[in-house]
Formats: sequence, C-alpha cells, structure tokens
Amino acid sequence: MAAYCRVSTDSEEQINSYTAQKAYYTQKIEESPDWELAGIFADEGITGTSMKKRKEFNRMITACKRGGIDLILTKSLSRFARNTVDCLETVRMLKARGIGVIFEKENINTLTESSEFLITLFSGFAQAESESLSSNIQLGIRMAMKEGKVNFHYRSMLGYQRGADGKPEIVPEEAEVVRRIFRRYLEGCSEGQIQRELTQDGIATAKGVKAWSHQIVHNILTNEKYAGDALLQKTFTTDCISKKVKKNTGELPQYYIKDNHPAIIPRDIYQRVQEEMARRTSKRKILQKSGKTEQGKYSAKYALSERLVCGECGSPYKRCTWARNGVKRIVWRCVSRLEFGKKYCHNSPSMAEDKLHTAILTVLNRVVEASDGLQDELAETLRMVCTPEGDGNNLMELERNMEALTTRQNTLLDQVLAHMDDLTLTEQLKALLEEKQHLQTRIDAAKKEAANRINEDSRMAELAAYLEEHLSGFQQYDDGIVRQLVERITVVDAETIRIKFRYSDVEIEQAMC
Repeated sequence: MAAYCRVSTDSEEQINSYTAQKAYYTQKIEESPDWELAGIFADEGITGTSMKKRKEFNRMITACKRGGIDLILTKSLSRFARNTVDCLETVRMLKARGIGVIFEKENINTLTESSEFLITLFSGFAQAESESLSSNIQLGIRMAMKEGKVNFHYRSMLGYQRGADGKPEIVPEEAEVVRRIFRRYLEGCSEGQIQRELTQDGIATAKGVKAWSHQIVHNILTNEKYAGDALLQKTFTTDCISKKVKKNTGELPQYYIKDNHPAIIPRDIYQRVQEEMARRTSKRKILQKSGKTEQGKYSAKYALSERLVCGECGSPYKRCTWARNGVKRIVWRCVSRLEFGKKYCHNSPSMAEDKLHTAILTVLNRVVEASDGLQDELAETLRMVCTPEGDGNNLMELERNMEALTTRQNTLLDQVLAHMDDLTLTEQLKALLEEKQHLQTRIDAAKKEAANRINEDSRMAELAAYLEEHLSGFQQYDDGIVRQLVERITVVDAETIRIKFRYSDVEIEQAMC
C-alpha cells in the first residue's frame, strides 16, 4: 500500500496541509493489519493539471510498473489529477496491472465496475474547477497590466535589483555591462561577437553564469525595460491544461508603459539599436536576372562588407583572396561580377584591400585636419539635416490652435443642442471637426519630427564628440572607425572612390594611391 498527497502552492497554510496529509496516511497504513507501507509519495507546490513536473507522482507510477505497489490511497480526485484525460489514462493503466486507487473523499475504488463513470464525472468537475480558478487568476493579471502594474523578473534582468521601496533600482556594475552590449552592437559587432567577448572577459549573466549565449545578448538588446519602459502581455498561456505559452500577435491587448522605472539605456540609443537590428535582419540575398545583386546577410567581420558598393551596378563588394605562385593577395570584387561575370556589370574593377584602406584613411584624416573646411562642412550639413523647415509645424503653436478649436467646438455644440433644426450650425460643427482632424494629423507629424530631431541631435553630438577626440588624426586603418563615421563607399573606377559620411549628405572623392 502506498499513499499519494499533493499541495499546489508553497503558502504556509498549504504546507501545513501537506505535512498533515503525510502524517495522516503514514499512521493510517501502519495501523491497518492488512496493509504494508510501500511508501508515501508527496509533491509540494506542484499543480495537478499536468503530470510532467510531478516527480513524486511519476516515481510512484514507476514503482507500480515494477510491481512494488498493489494499492494507492489518496485524499481525492483533485489531489490525484485535475486533468480528466491524464486521470483516466493513469487509472486504466494501473487497473490493467491489477493496481487499485482509493479516493477517500469520493469513496471510489478503481477496481470496482462503476468506478470509471464516477472518476470521469468527478475528475471533470475537478478540471472545470481548475480552469475556472486559472481563468480568474489570468483575469486578475490582465487587469493589473491594464492598470500599468509591471512585474519585474529580477533573476533574469541584468542591471536591476529590487530596491528598498520594492521598486526597480539600477545595479551600477551590471548596468555598465548592459551599456557595453548596446555600444558594441552599434559599433558594428554581431550578437555572436559580443557573446564571445563577454565570455572571454569572464563576465557573469543575470543568473551568475559566466557563459553567454547569442539568445541572452539578443534578449538584452530587444528588451524595452532597459530604456525605462515596459511592454506588458508579450506572451500568454493558451490554457491551464497544456500550459502552452504563445507569443501575443494580436490575440490579446498589449500595454506600453513609458518611464516606468530608471533607464539604463537612453531611449534614442535603444531605438537606434532596434533600427540597426531591423536593417541587418532585412538583408536577404536576391539572385535575380538584373544588374544588382544584394548582399546575402549582415557581416560584422569587415566594415567594408556593409559599405563598399559598385558605382556601375550598385551591388556590394565582397572580400576575396587571390593566390598566385604561393603569394596571397586580398582584393574586393563586385558580387554581381563574381556571380554573373560581365553579363550585367561590365567594368567594375577589383580593388586591392591595402590601397582601399590607405585611401579611406586619407579621407578621414582630411576631415579631421580641415578644422575650418571639410569638418565645418560636415557639421553644417548635420545641422541642416537636424533643423526643421519653417515655423508652420511648431508643436506648441499647433497645440494652442487645437485648444482654441476645442473651445470653439464646445461653444458650437451647445448652440447646436439648443437649435436642433438649424442646419447652418450643424454644417459649421462638421467643418470644425474636420479642421480638428486635419490639425491632429499635423500635431502627430510634428511630434514624430521632434522625436526624430532629438535622435538626430544625439547622433550629431556623438559624431562631433568622436571627431573631437581624434583631432590628432588616425594613425592606421580601423574597421571600428569606418563603422563610426562612414555610411557608404562607392567605387567610381579603378582609380577613384567616393565616401559618404553618416547622418549627412557630405561625399568626398579620393584617388587611390
């Protein structure tokens, strides 16, 4: 004879019940002369809707299959299983082996003929009760989300800990690791490269493990909580039986809470990372009968893989190694030329890597050295890009106009209600509502422009600061410098390249040395 007991939570009241169940069954079996104790199997803090995580239950079933148990004693069907299918399958399997289960509350012995009908009935009630309870819990969670209550999982959140007031507070040492991850990604590193760097440096993850994975880095880069915000209900549980967690793609409402807690990453930096991630993900190789061939995927190994393009067909250049007479030479070649020969791209030259590096370095130093020339031109172009055109979209002025229209609308609405038959007033109200809708569109556009301007101001300041740090010039070519300053390099011909700088329209031609 064996006994099985279970409680579904770790609350003090449930733990007392758990202890009492074990003591009760131990005493009951030992006091009966016809029964010999084969063991007390007890699961603590485990749900009964699934058998997968119930270690003691599964250990008991294994003992039954090995012939070590002839009869099982348990409090009720709900303690045995809240899933009708699991309950019936288990009871039938045990019955086929001559092993009975006695449910004390329902007074059922599974070895009797009428037991299956009663088990189906009572276990159905138990499952329905579990589903109802789960539904109520889910409703409570969703109501809390709607009210903007954010649940923080501190164990998996690098950079935050629960403060004395119960709210999230920043852990400075961990926050610096998070900033490093975002910074390195914007410098052009892949998630895999960042993962290897952190592992090599012996830095621990949020769970204290000094072995990083690509997924951990990706999760940090895409987690809006690091920008001080919180997106609620990203996933949901389909039902309490299967417990399958599904990504929320519109089945349930989501709630975005801004400025919920202190930010580790500025919002504009976080947004730039999302844009860069989307840009890298969008790179898909297009093999088609046309002059332009797209790059297959983002490459973080060489900065020129992202930036060097053919001036004739627009295809990217690819790094190749030529070997002749035992001597290796690194060159860059047009991808279309490599795949289709001269069919679409006729005159694109092969560019020696060392000469490319020298030409690029020359242009970068020209920008740094020309304090009142190219550098000023670059800064002026950046300022032009970041300055809105005209005063018509002044946000404060538009919002004042909206307030005035709302006041006029309220007055006109009172007049319409007082003179329901006056069609002129109705037409005026209709025209006013259309004007408000048009003005709201302009306000939305102005807000978006203001947000973009803030981002551009931040990028301009970052670029200006970077140039300021290198007033002495660059001594040698470096991929990191190119990623920081250069947007595109066009191969004009075998003797000339044209470099376009980031966040501006400045382009500089440079002869190959």
